[in-house]
Amino acid sequence: MKASQTLTDNLQAILVDLIELHLQGKQAHWNLVGKNFRDLHLQLDEIVEAARLFADEIAERMRALFAAPDGRTSTVGASTTLEPLPAGLVDTKDVVDLVVARLEGTVKTIREAHDQVEEEDPTTADILHDVIAKLEQYAWMVGAENTSASQQVTTPSAGTKSSSKGSGTK
Repeated sequence: MKASQTLTDNLQAILVDLIELHLQGKQAHWNLVGKNFRDLHLQLDEIVEAARLFADEIAERMRALFAAPDGRTSTVGASTTLEPLPAGLVDTKDVVDLVVARLEGTVKTIREAHDQVEEEDPTTADILHDVIAKLEQYAWMVGAENTSASQQVTTPSAGTKSSSKGSGTK
């Protein structure tokens, strides 16, 4: 299969945001200060590694579809949808919010491209599903640092019946 221009453009948009997420994650990792420094410092390394691997997977998928990925710094800087990080040292509380915003921004880019990708190439869409799931998990885990127990969440409705197979109840 050879990628159409639409598929190529969608994958390129995802690629540059993943590369930018990787670079910004490393920038935050180097300039992080404050409470819970070590935990967030290590978690940022995990996110950076995942973003780098996801970018590589998308770029290699593009090549498998006879498309040419462009990960040059000039291309990434000119076309990423992610806002730049502030320069200098950044407090952990602020880094949490900044990183969650970048994770969510990258997921938004992927979700915006998803339907067109799936229409043309379900195999590539499966890759995108895995990337979305992992980035959303990271956003939740990092964001929990600044979340209070009083946060509004969706909970199951009272009295909701769950599957009772094998439990002897009806």
